[in-house]
Amino acid sequence: MSMLDLFRLETERQVDALTAGLLTLERSPADVVQLEACMRAAHSLKGAARIVGVTAGVSLAHALEDCFVAAQRGEITLHRNHIDLVLRGVDLIKRIAETSQERPGDWAGGQLREVEAYLSELALALAQSGIPDVPATVRAPELAAPEPAMPVGSSRALRVSAQRLNRVVGLAAESLVESRWVKPFSESLLRLKRRQSEATKAFDELCNALPVQTLDARAQTALQDVGSRIVEMHGFLSARLAEVEAYDRRCSNLAGRLYDDALACRMRPFAEGIAGLPRMVRDLSRTLGKDARLEIVGESMLLDRDILERLEAPLGHLLRNAIDHGVESPAERRAAGKTPEAVVLLEASHAAGMLLVTVADDGRGVDLKALRKAIVSQRMATLETALTLGESELLEFLFLPGLSMKETVTEISGRGVGLDVVRDMVRRVEGTIVASTREGKGTRFQLVLPLSLSVVRTLLVEVGGEPYAFPLARIERTLKLRQDEVETLEGRRVFTFNGRPIGLVSAHELLRDGGYAQSSGDLSVIVVGEARGTYGIVADRFLGERELVVQPLDTRLGKLQDIAACALMEDGSPVLIVDIADLIRSLEHLVSSSSDAAQRNQDDAKRSKRVLVVDDSLTVRELERKILDNAGYEVEIAVNGMDGWNAVRSAPFDLVITDVDMPRLDGIELVGLIKSDLRLRSVPVIIVSYKDREEDQRRGLEAGADYFLSKASFHDETLLQSVVDLIGAAQA
Repeated sequence: MSMLDLFRLETERQVDALTAGLLTLERSPADVVQLEACMRAAHSLKGAARIVGVTAGVSLAHALEDCFVAAQRGEITLHRNHIDLVLRGVDLIKRIAETSQERPGDWAGGQLREVEAYLSELALALAQSGIPDVPATVRAPELAAPEPAMPVGSSRALRVSAQRLNRVVGLAAESLVESRWVKPFSESLLRLKRRQSEATKAFDELCNALPVQTLDARAQTALQDVGSRIVEMHGFLSARLAEVEAYDRRCSNLAGRLYDDALACRMRPFAEGIAGLPRMVRDLSRTLGKDARLEIVGESMLLDRDILERLEAPLGHLLRNAIDHGVESPAERRAAGKTPEAVVLLEASHAAGMLLVTVADDGRGVDLKALRKAIVSQRMATLETALTLGESELLEFLFLPGLSMKETVTEISGRGVGLDVVRDMVRRVEGTIVASTREGKGTRFQLVLPLSLSVVRTLLVEVGGEPYAFPLARIERTLKLRQDEVETLEGRRVFTFNGRPIGLVSAHELLRDGGYAQSSGDLSVIVVGEARGTYGIVADRFLGERELVVQPLDTRLGKLQDIAACALMEDGSPVLIVDIADLIRSLEHLVSSSSDAAQRNQDDAKRSKRVLVVDDSLTVRELERKILDNAGYEVEIAVNGMDGWNAVRSAPFDLVITDVDMPRLDGIELVGLIKSDLRLRSVPVIIVSYKDREEDQRRGLEAGADYFLSKASFHDETLLQSVVDLIGAAQA
């Protein structure tokens, strides 16, 4: 690692310390501890910049150091305007470090106008506050006091690549799984010992049943020899069993400690991944004319590095929403009897083997009436449906793409994106998110995430003689269901769960292993669900809970429908880990298809099936229209994605065929909108693209498309067969 790399890493650390200290000083300008911490951070930055020869960084850090020293001496008091100015200097130092990585000469000698202008502004502001000697130009480097030598025997920090660290954690996790193989072996030895004891007892009974006087000396000697050998074998087996059990304990303990220590190398404090969020909350609230501060609980909580890296963007979305939508202006808060300063809480905690991350504000809360109106106006539900929705059901609409409760679009919000990104991230790590609100009291979002991505806690079930693993974090409940508790409603098998009917689907149907698995006994049901619905999946039987080491599937397989990854059992046999989000999409399609089958059959007898073709190419539109029209289908045309979205919402269609690359709204986005709409999600969609890109295919299927065809390879029969597979012939 080069000296510039070390300078960048040192700058990241010291900039975080400066930002945290300055935000505290904004509320408590006389905080001696924070002034000392900021002064030391600036001094460290000055020394690091001097070592690598970045003169601009030396001058900036020295100027900031002078500010903190003056504040320590009582010569100035750092007010909010001063904090704004100093934070700009901190940002400038960060940019210097980042630019120095690519163009070290820029800041070392050539482009110093921005630094000189900032130093002049800082000198003027602080001179007005009573500091006479603050540099207005870039200073020559000064000699820094040498860093104290590291004591002999103290711990050292070593830099290891993320790839190598992941490999170590993976091997440790595999050793943890492999160590569990010994227990079944020791249990088999225990069963052997029991059978040997039974054999010994049977032999003793045989000896007692034989009259000794009738046996000759040779026979008696043979019986005695067999008896002694049996006793010897019993003792040998007992000793070996004790040794295996002791080895099992040692091996399991060692593997567990190895995995815990290896995993600890990946674990980072929660504070490390959210260092920039307090500054973001502070700057955004000032931009919007509001007064808010971020209160963080659980900063020392350890998280998996991969989880921590994925949290920053979603938490940023949630916090921006809290400031923009939830927090009121100081005048509004005073009128409501609140303090002018709003508090936004960010908390991390552990519970039941899961990570809980909570974002809550004490603002106005979600206006449910306005939300219901937005849902109807943006045609996400009918007025009749919206009026029947409860609070939790209404709040789930916040996570759908395209929904916005703001009438104007700003740089911060108004486009209807943000919360759907948060939910997408949570789903990708097999977690969940729940929203709640209290009018006038605030809004709360809670993310429930796994502690690690390398090992997942699962429920193992058997389907068709094969094991499948369902992540526990996405299971609402498991239960045994009696046959008489299953009813048929509108052609669907349902049961009552939490007071409402829930669709029941066999895992055999979902995993394409045949039809419904008939059983004379109780049904083993896994309840899964999200905003759009809850479903019951019938498995053959439960096999119990397991912690599995996640192994990614071979990339050559592409995205397997309903499957996320694989793992190895204790005996080395493979098991597939179910992708719950993908499975729910399959459930929706299966349940919707079965419940609407009778109505569709009646409609099919009266009219031709209607197909919407969406493509910005006139040639392709006409080609597909003629193919379908000649086959007897009723075809309508849309010239781009937005035109197609408007068409599919305004008239009923049995099928949508769409291109990928289109203006205004591409095909992948169109599929996502269709599958997110309560009324349209059951409409099958075929994506047809000239570009046979694996990424497009994966994105399309993940968005909910039912087929993906390449325009370069499909023939008329290919397209027609795909249409027939999904909606049947043109007329019944």
